[in-house]
Formats: sequence, structure tokens, C-alpha cells
Amino acid sequence: MAIKDDFLYPRSPYHGDFTPENLVFNANLQEFAQRVSLICGLETGGKISPEEAYYQVKALWKQLKNSKENLGIGEDSEDNE
Repeated sequence: MAIKDDFLYPRSPYHGDFTPENLVFNANLQEFAQRVSLICGLETGGKISPEEAYYQVKALWKQLKNSKENLGIGEDSEDNE
């Protein structure tokens, strides 16, 4: 089962400045990318509508943004959002 999960949900090692917050955010960012990829595939394959795909990606983006804010990532630098 672990081999299947590694194939379906690959994780890249973290190479940035190590802090627990950065590591958690990196994991959240990788999960975001995986889920957006899945949503794009579903939309491309006609399983969900473009509008549904948009709203799902928007909800995921809000979760990622909240994660960033709750972890205090980028508070020392200017945000270019």
C-alpha cells in the first residue's frame, strides 16, 4: 500500500531554510499542487464542470493562504499578492 501511495502522492524533499513552519507549509503546498492537478484532470476528462473545478481550486487556495498566515510564513518580507 505504501508503494501505491508513494506513486500516487509523491513528495519532494524540502531544500529551503529549515523551520518547522516552513516544513509544514511545504507539505501543504505539495498537497495543494497534487489536488489541483487531480481537479484539472477531472475537468479535462469531463467529470466535473469548469465552474466546479474553479470553485474547488479557489477553496484549496483559501486553505493554503490560511495555512501560510497561521504559520507566519513571509511575515518578515513584503507580500506581493
